[in-house]
Amino acid sequence: MSVEQRVLVVDDEASMRELLEIILTNAGYAVATAPNVAQACELLSKETFDVVVTDLRIGADHNAGMKLLSWMRENASAMPAVMITAHGSVETAIEAMKRGAADYVMKPFKNDEIRLVIARTIEQRNLVRENVALRKDQATRGKIENMVGKSAAIAKVQDMIRRVASLPSTIAIHGESGSGKELVARAIHQLSDRAAKPFIAINCGGIPETLLESELFGHKKGAFTGAVEDKEGLFVVASGGTLLLDEIGEMPLALQVKLLRVLDNNRVMPVGGVSEIRVDVRIISATNRDLEKMVETNTFRKDLYYRLNVIPLRVPPLRERVDDIPLLARHFVAVHGERLGRRALEIDPEAEAALCAFTWPGNVRELENAIERAVALCVSARIELEDLPHNVRDFVAAPKMVPTELPTGGVDLEALVAELEANLIRQALHQGKYSQKRAAELLSLTARSLRYRLRKYGLDAD
Repeated sequence: MSVEQRVLVVDDEASMRELLEIILTNAGYAVATAPNVAQACELLSKETFDVVVTDLRIGADHNAGMKLLSWMRENASAMPAVMITAHGSVETAIEAMKRGAADYVMKPFKNDEIRLVIARTIEQRNLVRENVALRKDQATRGKIENMVGKSAAIAKVQDMIRRVASLPSTIAIHGESGSGKELVARAIHQLSDRAAKPFIAINCGGIPETLLESELFGHKKGAFTGAVEDKEGLFVVASGGTLLLDEIGEMPLALQVKLLRVLDNNRVMPVGGVSEIRVDVRIISATNRDLEKMVETNTFRKDLYYRLNVIPLRVPPLRERVDDIPLLARHFVAVHGERLGRRALEIDPEAEAALCAFTWPGNVRELENAIERAVALCVSARIELEDLPHNVRDFVAAPKMVPTELPTGGVDLEALVAELEANLIRQALHQGKYSQKRAAELLSLTARSLRYRLRKYGLDAD
């Protein structure tokens, strides 16, 4: 059992409590016991259990088990319960199920029977968790289902994903906003041995500190104003799977301490709880901030930085993978064209050249937004330059300045010349309707010389 499961046994007979404790402890469970409903409710208010096993008759109260089920439905609905009794009937079983019992066992029972019922109940609870996580995952899934691109930059990222997916180490994904960090995290999860378990993503910068702690670690009823029932944290919901802590640089220092503790001992403490819950989660963090500089300014813990940054992975900005822009643009045209009923749309070469020339400070997300806007507003069967956002059009229209004086800090001459040459070749290809002969004429090059440059800059693939 990779993660220790906890069982609460509620029975007024000491011999029955002892028997169940022995049976379940030998089966690998951590067992706590309570002789009455009051003590059971007190334990449930402070601690978290995977399943509660309760007798129907406790002391003089022949309906105590039902009362406990009703209390749990109001105060601890995430915990399943199993009813056991020597005085059962079909009507009693039905009533127990109505009040939230996951199963019903008659005394006397065999040891294997109770073990099977407990295992089945916990498995059903885990399936519910995974289904909830899957629905959240599907609801927040982006438009890109696969990594689109064939540039050298994205190929390097894909190779790194394949190399690290099977490793248990924490991974820190670095990259500018909109560059596709969550997409990379999903790809790592899907290629790992955790792929069948939940993938959960949370934006650490988009939730207030008090709520972020509750979201991550869970809380007990009454822990704070508004905590009307127990809630499992995302570390528990993602158990067996992957948890992406997006924008980790925005996490408050107080929570960084608690996160470090979880990474060190694989246990979480719910807000307002008194006992820890063991978890089995792979952590991937993502940020667009410079965490090393934050460490230097004491705005991010050094020990947490090293704990998260075991395997760093950088996602390149779109301006470093210009060759992927036409592929991404066509992909987004197809996606949004299908969604908006514009399935036959194409991109005019002049518009595509403008997309390739723009620097895209918002990266892939900004490109997708621009294409979605163009698909929605274009009036013909082809996306023209005027259908693109004004900042893209203005950028293309503005004269490009090439430095004629050497800056005081120097310049990378080869990179500058290569960038200028590659951009001019792209424009010539687009203006020449992708005819290499016409492009060579526009650039006053021989066909052989143009082919050499196309290979040099990786443009021959397009």
